[in-house]
Amino acid sequence: METVRTDVESILADFLDRKAKAAVAQRMPSEATEVLREFLLSGGKRLRPVLCVTGWHAAGGHGGIAPVLRVAAALEMFHAFCLIHDDVMDHSDTRRGRPAVHKALAALYRGGRTPAAADDVGAAAAVLVGDLALVWSDELLNGHDENGHDKSLSQVRRSRVLPLIDLMRTEVMYGQYLDLTATGRPSDDVERALAIIRHKTAKYTVERPLHIGAALGGADEQLLRRLSEFALPLGEAFQLRDDLLGVFGSEKETGKPALDDLRAGKHTVLAALALRACDIDQARLLRNLYGNPGLDEDGAASLRTVLQATGAARRVECMIRERHDQALTHLQDTPLPGQVRERLRKMADQAVWRNA
Repeated sequence: METVRTDVESILADFLDRKAKAAVAQRMPSEATEVLREFLLSGGKRLRPVLCVTGWHAAGGHGGIAPVLRVAAALEMFHAFCLIHDDVMDHSDTRRGRPAVHKALAALYRGGRTPAAADDVGAAAAVLVGDLALVWSDELLNGHDENGHDKSLSQVRRSRVLPLIDLMRTEVMYGQYLDLTATGRPSDDVERALAIIRHKTAKYTVERPLHIGAALGGADEQLLRRLSEFALPLGEAFQLRDDLLGVFGSEKETGKPALDDLRAGKHTVLAALALRACDIDQARLLRNLYGNPGLDEDGAASLRTVLQATGAARRVECMIRERHDQALTHLQDTPLPGQVRERLRKMADQAVWRNA
């Protein structure tokens, strides 16, 4: 699948190069394209494009791979939109070990402004750069290459794929809304935390990219349903691992400061389980420190102690294992080409057991 990553990055680089040239020719601010290009091509696992192409292979790989790669690139462009806006909403300073887009833009426009004013400009400009990524994800689906050749989907493929893309976008927006409105208000509502995971990660990261690729290959409803039975528990396990790493991992592992998730007060299964199991003193500590933007290392250490002492961290590890096992059981029962099954099994292991 390394060739998929390379091919998708090549499509994105060529597309953004053309956009940069067009911006210069039209006397538009080319730095918007340059910042987006640097963000897109400076890292990332390309998980959604790889799953999209894998879904196409799962359905038999019919119809030629070039349009599939272009759709996969469109998914990655849409993901850039999500991440850029997510970092603005979360006030995150870094992404993938580098300044987040709004921070990079703030630095670019700091001259003659106070730091606060530069931050405001950076955040607003990042929203617009994210909007460009959203618009351009559509253009990748429907546009032409540098030679003017039509690269849009056939009518048959369009009718299969566009409803899934629309559904994916709606689901992730609802998931982000749930996440945003629950952040900073820790509660023991495990079901809401799982709903956030289901819509913001499991469907968006795993299920829909597989569905979109499989639909491009002509998959029937039964195969899509079977892929969901594998994808949803795997996507939940993936996010549960992320939640643990966000609290107990290092900046090297996550690409962001180790205190970010604790300071934000994300409504995670980990925090909800801790609040369900804690005593009065532990509850007071959690409510005072979890989501405190001024949290320091000593406070973070106290929070980690409570998250472990209540058994919440151990329970999340069990949930990860249960969902991983469930995904692999469904995968084994799904009629797939042998190479596709093995590829999905390896991806499941890598996604769930990274830095465990």
